[in-house]
Parts: sequence; structure tokens; C-alpha cells
Amino acid sequence: MARTAPSGGPPPGSSVLRLLRTAYDRVRSAPAAVLRHYRAHHQAPTFTLTHPPHPYARALGLIVVTLLGAWLGLLIVGSVRAPVGPVDTTMTLRPSFSGGTKISVSPLGALELRSHHAPIRLDVDVDQLDPARAQALVDHPERFSGLQAEVTRDVERGTADLAFRSCVAVVSGATALGLAVYRRPRRALAAGGLALALLAASGGAAYATWNPKSVLEPRFSGLLSSAPSVVGNARSIVSEFDVYQKELARLVTNVTKLYDATSTLPAYQPDPTTVRVLHVSDIHLNPAAWQIIKSLVKQYDIDVIIDTGDTMDHGTAAENHFLDPIGTLGAPYVWVRGNHDSMKTQKYLARSKKLKNVKVVDEGTSVRAGGLRIAGVGDPQFTPDRSVAASGDGAERAAGRRLADSLRTLSRARTPADIALAHNPVAAAETDGLVPLVLSGHVHHRDNRTLPHGTRLMVEGSTGGGGLRAVEGATPEQVQASVLYLDRETRHLQAWDEITLGGLGLSKAEVSRHLPADNRPGATPSPTPSRTSPTPRS
Repeated sequence: MARTAPSGGPPPGSSVLRLLRTAYDRVRSAPAAVLRHYRAHHQAPTFTLTHPPHPYARALGLIVVTLLGAWLGLLIVGSVRAPVGPVDTTMTLRPSFSGGTKISVSPLGALELRSHHAPIRLDVDVDQLDPARAQALVDHPERFSGLQAEVTRDVERGTADLAFRSCVAVVSGATALGLAVYRRPRRALAAGGLALALLAASGGAAYATWNPKSVLEPRFSGLLSSAPSVVGNARSIVSEFDVYQKELARLVTNVTKLYDATSTLPAYQPDPTTVRVLHVSDIHLNPAAWQIIKSLVKQYDIDVIIDTGDTMDHGTAAENHFLDPIGTLGAPYVWVRGNHDSMKTQKYLARSKKLKNVKVVDEGTSVRAGGLRIAGVGDPQFTPDRSVAASGDGAERAAGRRLADSLRTLSRARTPADIALAHNPVAAAETDGLVPLVLSGHVHHRDNRTLPHGTRLMVEGSTGGGGLRAVEGATPEQVQASVLYLDRETRHLQAWDEITLGGLGLSKAEVSRHLPADNRPGATPSPTPSRTSPTPRS
């Protein structure tokens, strides 16, 4: 008979069931408790960003947006088309670290003028020549005299239109980009206002640093045959005249003549009051140099070529026939010996019947060429390779002193030298105070400075691009030469053009015009070194 629980008590085994159920619930909830415990003790705290960006960061971001938007505005709509005399141009403002003005004369090249110092550059692209206006000038050359006023008016109108359009462009570009980035009209208008303020400040800086005389010293990059025509003549500068208007009209006139294919007038007419000297040096047996020199003689109508040595590489008799093209260059050729030229080289140049235009100077001897008296001394060292020990600067200074003594003798004889030559600049420096101009080479880079006693030392780079060994490198050296302009009566240096060709190229050129400080408008001519028996130097 089954046993039953007493009436009113818990059923048998109920306490055991409760204990089992409690244990099961604890086991089931254990992972969640462990996870809560781990999070409380090990998880990194999280924070909510409640502070706004730093004011400097916000300002920097606004400046970046403003500059980018202003640049895009100028790039898209910040240009104007304006006629300047007989040519049609496009004028544009561009951001720049150096400022200045760039005049692109396609396909001839480009002129760069150091017209101002401001973070904006004026780009002027000469698009085309207006046939009607150009033909009117060709048919009536007397109108060139009135071109000055016309060009000035056209440039003033064009720059005024460009200033207004640039303001609209930078404000619109900065505002539009600010609205796209911030999506808040107030920040977008702030970007537009800042862009206008920056443009106004840049324009003020350009106005304050405006240099109208920069048109006297342009830098031309482009076709070598076009360089003298675009840059123009170097002539005596008269102090009292409006530089900007006259020289700008001259540039437009030169471009007009070049563009006009129907005109029979020569594009380049050398100034008859100047003697044009082509200074070359350190050809180092590079045959390409002869074609370059011949082209420069033709383009610039050179009166005399001066070679300051190192024409050869080893100075052997086998190399002498390399010199034969000198007889075909079309101008007198004055030569002084370098440290890679031997006495065999010098004797061949002095005695060869093929080279009747060559005049050799050495040990202070002087020659007349192109209306100038030129004296020089050959390099006392012959070091064609490293197997020959060099004598050093002492030998160069001794040679320079011998040249200085000869210059004094010429002065006492009332036949002073106009130019002195020495291959090494160390020797050339010994002529300071005895001659207005001394030329040298040797170092394969240009150096132009006035020595303490007033003599100008002009060191030429390598017209042979460092010679044939230079092409062994990845990039050949630049080919360098200079055209010097001297007054025909006073033999005073008026200006010089530094001509640079990239590597061994014969078509592309960079030509930089330079004026001596005492030959610029408004300058007081400085006294030239005395050539009448100066006091001997120790």
C-alpha cells in the first residue's frame, strides 16, 4: 500500500527540486555575470567628443579652402582677351612664389620679366597677329612711332579688365568651394571675403614693388634663331625717358615683325653704335660647338669672337684639324691658351693658312679686332690629364702679373687695352684696376663680378658642354656662351646676353639680358679703371 505525505506539508522531495532549480539558474547566468565583471574591470573607458575643433585648426582649414577655391576660380574664369597693338593676347593672373610677368610668344618662346615681387604672376599669351592691324603697320612704317601710346592704352585697359575679372573669379571660386565643404552660407561668405582680401593684398604688394625697368633685362626661352629678334638690341641707355612704355612698345614691334611672314624687313637690325663680342670658352674638342658658334655669329651679327681657352682636350698634333672650322665662322677669332691647349695647338692656330681670321694673344701681347684692343696671357700650366702635376695658383698669379705689366706698358704708350684675357680666373684677377673688362673660363660655370679696383671679371661656362666626356653622364652639361655689347666709341660695356642651351641641343635656348649698374636709367656712370699708368700693385 502506497505511502502518502501528511496532510498540509510539502510534497516529498520538493526541497531537493528547489535546490536543483536554483543551481541550474546560477550556472545558466554565470557567463553573463562573468562578462559584466570583465567589462567593468578591463574594458577601456569611452568618451564622447563634446568640445568644438581648435580655433587654429578651423582657421587653417578656412585658409586652405579659400586658397584652393580662389586658384580654381582663376583657372576657370580668371582670364581676359585683350588686343595689344597689332597682336591679340590673353592675360591671366596665376599664384606664384616669385611673382613677375611671363609673356608667351608661341611658337617662338617666352619672355620672363622680374616686374614685381608678390604671390601672383601675370601671364600674357600672344595668341595671334591681327592681319589687318599688322598689314597697316607694314604698309605705313611711320606708325611704329605712335605704337608706344597705343600699346600703353591697350595694356592699361587689359589690366583693368583683368583686375575686375580676377576679383569676381577668386570670390566666386572660394565661396562656391566653401559652400560645398562647410554647407553653411556664413562660412562660405567668409571664404569669399578672405579670398578678396588676399587678392587685394597681393595686388598692393605688386604695385609697391613694380619695376618698369625689368623690360630692359628680360629672360627669353625658346628658339635660338628667335632670341635676338625678341630680346632686341642693347644700346646706350639715356637716363630721362619712360622706360615701361617705350620698351613694351619695342617688344610688341619685334614680335610683330617676327609674326609677319610677308614683310621683307629683317626681324633683327643690330645697333650700329655697338660692338658685339661673342665670348666662348672650354669647348673641349666638342665638334657641335662650331655649329652653335656659327649660328650665334649669324643671329647676332657678331663683330669678334673671343675664345678663352681649353679648346682642345689633350693638345696633341692629331687634334689640330679639329680647329679648321674656325676659318668658316665669319668673324675675327681671338684666342688665348688654356691648360688643355699645348704650344703645338697655339702654333697651329697662329700659322695655319686655313685660319686667317685667328689672332693669338700670349705673354701680354695685344691685337686689334672688331675695333677693340685685346691683350692676353696663355695659361702657364699644361695639364691635359692627371698624369701631369699642376703647378697651382702661384703659377697663375705670376702669369697674371706679367699680363698686368703689359697692360701698364700699353697704357704708357697711349694704346690702352679694352679687354684682357686669361684662361684661369686666378690669373685674370691680377689685372684689377688696369683694364675695364677681363674675360676668362676654366671653371665651367659663369661668374660675373666687379673686382675691388673696378675691373669687371666675366667668367664663361663651357661652350662645349664640358666636352665629349660630359655626354657619358645621364644628363649632358649645359652649353653656355655670352654676347657682350660695347659702345663703339668709348668701348664701355653697355649690356650682355647670357645664352644657355640645354645639353647638346641646338634649337632651344635661354637668353638673359643684363645691364651694368651704371648703365641703367637714372644711374650715375661709375668711373672706369684708369688706363693711364696706374700705381703698381704689390
